Amino acid sequence: MIVVTGAAGFIGSCLVGHLNRAGYTDIVVVDDFSKTEKEHNLEGKTIISKVGRSGFNAWFRDFAKEVEFVFHIGARTDTTEFNKAIFDELNEHFSQEVWNTCTEFQIPLVYASSAATYGLGEYGYKDDHAVVEQLKPLNPYGDSKNNFDKWVLKQENQPPFWAGLKFFNVYGPNEYHKGRMASVIFHAFNQIGNSGEMKLFRSHNPDYTDGGQLRDFVYVKDVVNVCLFLMEHKPQSGIYNLGSGKARTFLDLAKNTFKAMGKEEAISFIDTPADIRDKYQYFTEADMSKLIGQGYTTPFHTLEEGVEDYVKNYLVENNYY
Repeated sequence: MIVVTGAAGFIGSCLVGHLNRAGYTDIVVVDDFSKTEKEHNLEGKTIISKVGRSGFNAWFRDFAKEVEFVFHIGARTDTTEFNKAIFDELNEHFSQEVWNTCTEFQIPLVYASSAATYGLGEYGYKDDHAVVEQLKPLNPYGDSKNNFDKWVLKQENQPPFWAGLKFFNVYGPNEYHKGRMASVIFHAFNQIGNSGEMKLFRSHNPDYTDGGQLRDFVYVKDVVNVCLFLMEHKPQSGIYNLGSGKARTFLDLAKNTFKAMGKEEAISFIDTPADIRDKYQYFTEADMSKLIGQGYTTPFHTLEEGVEDYVKNYLVENNYY
């Protein structure tokens, strides 16, 4: 049996769908199922059981001998949340229990880290274990993810295979419920649909033009492809970047969204909110050489390909993956 935590969420539900497509149906899904806005994400998917998040670690110890692989995707991901206690509990303590059970029962584990651990990129964007202790995340969410990475790297006892995935800017179907934390592409689609135009943050950095801020946008279909590769091939354990490997501008993103929607471009700029201006990332780009060096050869979607597929095959019809 395969366990997927955060299974009703954005990436987790896409992973369940992808596992189904690859022939895996013995899946136990774990989440806070009281949040009804996420229910559609799991509709039509084949699973064998649902386990509530609050009771999962007790359930896991009871059924660990039947579990063959764990994808721990569940986390509190709100970068605007500043209550450290929430992150301590959900992103650190909960994850440590998952790790310890996987170690005790020798169950392979893939868990979600984040590119938020890199902060402003002072130490680059290379998934080198040697720099993890030096990284300076910009918010409690990033701190919690980096704290768990640091804890993992200190553990003498480990699962037989493990991988921490530093997700960059993931976008794609099944993020309808995420509100403010949904991808910029999701917001662009809705903003263009409602007003016919798209507003982007103005640059407050002389090195970047308005809309020229760069991010590594990665399509969720690529993310779940990598997850399946790790489960089936179990390469060297470690922390891995998971982005497209190619930084693109917000202007590129907006233009491609207009194009996919068949609408004329109308882009303007507004000031970046003062409360996040000093913590705003102007550049992120995943160094993907580590994963590629482990034999991953499937090409990633370009921004053009990903936006077109997302808009035309999901957002326009309100479809799920």
